[in-house]
Amino acid sequence: MDVFTTRAGRVRGRRSERDPGIVTVRGLPYAAPPFGADRFRAPRPAQPWDGVRECTAFGPVAPQSAELPGSPAWSPGDEDILTLNIWAPADGPGDLPVLVWIHGGAYVFGSSAQPDFDGTALAARGLVVVTLNHRLGFEGFGHVPADGEGPACPDNRGLLDQIAALQWVRDDISAFGGSPRRVTLAGQSSGATSAACLMVTDRTRGLFHRAILHSAVNACATVEQAARTTAEVAAAAGVPATRAGLLAASPQTLVSASDQVVDRYRQDPGSGQRHYDPAIYGPVADGDLLPSDPLEAWAAGAGAEVELLVCHTTEEYWLLDAVGSSAKVTTEQQLHTFAADFGLPPQLVDAYRDRLPDAAPVLDVYLALYGDLLFAEYSSRLAEAHARAGGRTFLARFDRREGGDGGRARAWHCADIPFAFGNLHDENLHFLTGGPPGPADHELSQRMAGAWAAFAAHGDPGWAPLDGGGEGAAVRVWRTRGEEARETDAFRDLWDAAGLSLLAP
Repeated sequence: MDVFTTRAGRVRGRRSERDPGIVTVRGLPYAAPPFGADRFRAPRPAQPWDGVRECTAFGPVAPQSAELPGSPAWSPGDEDILTLNIWAPADGPGDLPVLVWIHGGAYVFGSSAQPDFDGTALAARGLVVVTLNHRLGFEGFGHVPADGEGPACPDNRGLLDQIAALQWVRDDISAFGGSPRRVTLAGQSSGATSAACLMVTDRTRGLFHRAILHSAVNACATVEQAARTTAEVAAAAGVPATRAGLLAASPQTLVSASDQVVDRYRQDPGSGQRHYDPAIYGPVADGDLLPSDPLEAWAAGAGAEVELLVCHTTEEYWLLDAVGSSAKVTTEQQLHTFAADFGLPPQLVDAYRDRLPDAAPVLDVYLALYGDLLFAEYSSRLAEAHARAGGRTFLARFDRREGGDGGRARAWHCADIPFAFGNLHDENLHFLTGGPPGPADHELSQRMAGAWAAFAAHGDPGWAPLDGGGEGAAVRVWRTRGEEARETDAFRDLWDAAGLSLLAP
């Protein structure tokens, strides 16, 4: 019987349908439901239970409006959202390395139940894989003003949830064969930036020892900026921007109000940076949990003791265009306005145009620029700052541009994750990966999953780390052909002179 004993009680999992040598435990609560008296509060311990709790299905997802292929949707009234899932070798020797995964989704959507994140293939390589849900949107990252009449409502509640999950791993993962002394924290997009934030807070010391960041996103807000977002969301919800007013609004109301605010930015070309990709929530540099943006903190030496693997894709922003979540920039005037809104010098725009293929449309120039500003350049600078501060740092780029049928595939945002998790088989993911996989895709997936497993186990993914100067020459480029190549990114040198502005949600 696949029954495990945790501090809160016993749980029963089941064998993986893909690999009977792997046991899965799903929907295990690591904290109490964050609603009712606990709404907008730091997470509280889960209540113990008697008997054996059946943990064979994913738990409810956090409040959100997104409906993703192959994933459950949120239903108003679902409250037991702070759960995690485990994949572990059924007959493992114990003391195995642990990989804890934080999903992406612009801090407003997504869940651990997405088919990308099935941990079966990685567990078969000798890892204990943990994925988790945490609060999103206003529930997780909205600023709640203090009023002196009730308990404080901290910023960064989504990050506090992630810390609670890591504390659960520290205390209970040994029951599943994992070692709390060999924990790697991993994430993609907003999940990667969440992990980067957790590297610079004192509250996570000793909770993880390595980190994997794929496509970290360049966005961190001040308290003042977060307060302005709260005012906009409260107005859309028809409630005062106060603690009492926000508590009176249901989670469904705040999800709807947030979507209204996003849509107004999307429809207004004169609204500045938020018009292009209106992600209105994210980590808040509150001076408490998070002292500053991770890039600034890492440059000052924070988190240098954590071994780090960073990766980004080479065509990040083409996905956001394909799914219609970003503004269309198709004219020279729109491109000029975009550059001005982000403080990008005209010579940077011209240099991108020169280095793209002949007759590249304006849209491609915009997508290349914005993808690097938001993801690729920020990720690379994080890696280099960590290396310069003395951290052991590895850097990679995902550049698969040929699909399984030999046709054109985009190396866009999220395309790398099914490869690293070994989940190319699921049809729900074929849009991300450009169609059904071919033999070369499966080989690439084996290489990437092997790199993750080796890094989590030994701190060495299979190539040289960046040197102490943080130079970007030692970079693994993941392709279906020539993936051993190490080369310089086509646009990196352009940013040296242009600088990099930190964006704010």
